[in-house]
Amino acid sequence: MIKGTLIPIGGNEDKGFHKADRFRLDYISQGILFRVVEESGGKSSEILVITTASGIPEVVGKNYVDAFYLLGCQNVKTLFISSKEEADFKENLELLKNADCILFSGGNQSKITARIKNTQFHKILLDRYQNEKIVVAGTSAGAMCMSMEMIIGGSSKESFIKAATKIREGMSLIPEIIIDTHFIQRGRFGRLSEAVARYYDRIGIGLAEDTGLVIKNGNDCEIIGSGMVIIFDPGKLTHNNFDILKDGTPLTMTNLITHVLSAGDTFDIEDRTVKVTTVPEHML
Repeated sequence: MIKGTLIPIGGNEDKGFHKADRFRLDYISQGILFRVVEESGGKSSEILVITTASGIPEVVGKNYVDAFYLLGCQNVKTLFISSKEEADFKENLELLKNADCILFSGGNQSKITARIKNTQFHKILLDRYQNEKIVVAGTSAGAMCMSMEMIIGGSSKESFIKAATKIREGMSLIPEIIIDTHFIQRGRFGRLSEAVARYYDRIGIGLAEDTGLVIKNGNDCEIIGSGMVIIFDPGKLTHNNFDILKDGTPLTMTNLITHVLSAGDTFDIEDRTVKVTTVPEHML
């Protein structure tokens, strides 16, 4: 059984930087980053933010340091890895070994795999996630790289067409699912549905912005954040013509099971079952 906790986030999670001061602590103290801290062991936990995916790593790193500071965390470090060789520098491996939480920032997920995949850094990360009570979190690109089949591109306008979605091998932290982010805001329904048509033994997870999953035991998913998670389950497809079509041809799928879930709802990856929470009275 996997001992670590995985927290993929759909991007643009609240970092407490609202213009109106009265919103700052109210929102962030109830938000996704607070849950990341809680799952990592609290305010004294060692948090390592990996900014490798970003084109502006210094800015992104500072934003996370400041956000975690608002939550009372003092032990936050940032790390930018520019090559496979640098990933395996002794000091970087030590940072990884000592961290209670590793958080991958957004940016370009291909940079993460190009610079970290199949390194000693990657092997230690996988081993710690599988055998220790650590947290591996990631937002946007940092979430998408977690799966084995990693979406790297695909225009929303060209959705539902074979080969419109570009996929490469990811970091394989959780092979059972394929993750897409900024899902509702950028209309990425088509490219995730094509991904599960191609890999119909996987489950598609579409994360809205400021929304994430807390995944325990590599299986039990709890939705967190302010938005929705869209789940595509192709396990009972009655028709899927992906394998016989030429590239560029529109797809046909029937009986694609779809769930729309929000904070507090849960999903079991192995059993593919959903449990929804009771709606609070103030929302009725």
